[in-house]
Amino acid sequence: MKPSIVFCISLFVLLGGMNTCFAQIVNVESARMQSDTTGWMGNAGVSFSLNQSVKQIVDIELDNHIQYKNKKNTDLWLLLTSYGFQKGGTQNFVNNSIVHFRYNHKLNPWLRWEAFTQLQNNLITQIRSRFLVGTGPRFKIFSTKLFRLYAATLLMYERERENTTPQIMHNDIRNSSYISFTITPQNGIEIISTTYYQPLVNKISDWRVLNQATVKVKFGKHFRFSLLWNYLHDRFPAGSAPETTYTLKSGVDYEF
Repeated sequence: MKPSIVFCISLFVLLGGMNTCFAQIVNVESARMQSDTTGWMGNAGVSFSLNQSVKQIVDIELDNHIQYKNKKNTDLWLLLTSYGFQKGGTQNFVNNSIVHFRYNHKLNPWLRWEAFTQLQNNLITQIRSRFLVGTGPRFKIFSTKLFRLYAATLLMYERERENTTPQIMHNDIRNSSYISFTITPQNGIEIISTTYYQPLVNKISDWRVLNQATVKVKFGKHFRFSLLWNYLHDRFPAGSAPETTYTLKSGVDYEF
């Protein structure tokens, strides 16, 4: 399948799935598959998490990740989807699904340009829907076999509808900057940490910060165990949702 066809399919999924999507900020850095291999790569997995926000929440997710790298190693297409089941207290939710599409173009050995679009919702944090589209540069600051360091600063349009009465709608421009490092102490083991900072362009006091740390351990030819810690602080959350939430998640992925 050609990348242009993948792009069309991705847009179709995005436009057709406007009531889906899960976390407030998606860490694409932890989803990237580092490889010199061109062509198609991907993984599918299942995970379990325990969250504490307004209520204690049990979450089970099914994830899928597909990426394509062209033969010149200059263009990367990335599609992430996720669907899950959540239980908060005595209530059941089905709201943790996501569609995220990203394009990455290599300009030189240390600079890439990225463009992305995403749809999401989270009823627990009172976000009925959030649509994002953005673009910006991604910098390779340092890279060795054992340690890699990246940074990026992107500008994005955000259209958010709160799950409140009366319903509140936001149309904003945000900066989305992040710094990410990966440690590979030995073959088959990766430690990834990424910190995002997302302020409104016209109101710097309205900001979100996410820190996510992931440990990935490969076992066998195609399987990988992952342990993820996710911390989010939203200075002005939707409705009466808490400013701070966190997630501890473990799972198993199948790579292909």
